[in-house]
Amino acid sequence: MRTLQLTLEEAVSICKTLGNDHRMNILRILSEGPMNVNELSDKIGIPFSTAAVNVKRLEESELISTEIVPGRGSQKVNSKRYDRIIINLAEKEVPEENTIKFEMPIGEFVNSEIEPTCGLLSDTGIIHSQDEARSFFEPERKEAQLLWFKSGSVEYHFPNRIPYGSGVEDINFSVELCSEAPYFKLDWPSDITCWINGLEVGTWTSPGDFGGERGFLTPSWWGTNNTQYGLLKNWNINHTGSYIDGVKISDLTIDELKLLEKPYISFKLGVKKNADNVGGMNLFGSRFGNYEQDILMTIRHSKNK
Repeated sequence: MRTLQLTLEEAVSICKTLGNDHRMNILRILSEGPMNVNELSDKIGIPFSTAAVNVKRLEESELISTEIVPGRGSQKVNSKRYDRIIINLAEKEVPEENTIKFEMPIGEFVNSEIEPTCGLLSDTGIIHSQDEARSFFEPERKEAQLLWFKSGSVEYHFPNRIPYGSGVEDINFSVELCSEAPYFKLDWPSDITCWINGLEVGTWTSPGDFGGERGFLTPSWWGTNNTQYGLLKNWNINHTGSYIDGVKISDLTIDELKLLEKPYISFKLGVKKNADNVGGMNLFGSRFGNYEQDILMTIRHSKNK
């Protein structure tokens, strides 16, 4: 699936181009395959000159491409360039002073203890084989863009870049995930737990395994009868306790994590075998699901003392 991602400034011009029924119909028809202006004119039921003007506008906005095809009498043939357009409403973040950010690919886990059903996908295909825990130890696992399992956990070691002598204000982990059901099931609760540096931070109950409608970034070869996207969740620990999306879940504080005592920061996600809802877990990478990110760690710290 070819996706065009736009900033707010870029979106203004594109939206003006798309604000026309004829141009929207042209894009819809070109989803069937390349066509020349005569064919588009006939299909939409508009004069050739009107179709040509609108095709030119779409070309100028780079939403379609045009090439000469000798096999069709040296005619100009038009093709749609994108299947999906995403407009980023949030402005690009400016890094704050004394803030550390690191994004970890989901396939870079250092340990996994999982039980089938399970599997890993890159953005081009299945890695090794499905429902085989051994797949999680194949070198190709680092290419994973979606991984899933019924119970167990995956653990990541993030580089520790906190300056010596500084105080840590809070740490946040942002990740897209959901439950794991056969194919997909919107009503399929699962208790997903987070651990940092070996300490249990808290549990979020995912309401279901989401499919039936393609995720914004999910490749077209992965059928919509399978898991498509998750929810973006944030685990945050500060001096007052631990939170999920701003809701306090435990009294575990940032000082208890002892972040400066190890050369890495351990982050683990999993589903306990004895959880109330053993509904599995799907974890999404930056080229799968609805959010263009892997596992994002953000640390705010004070100046060196």
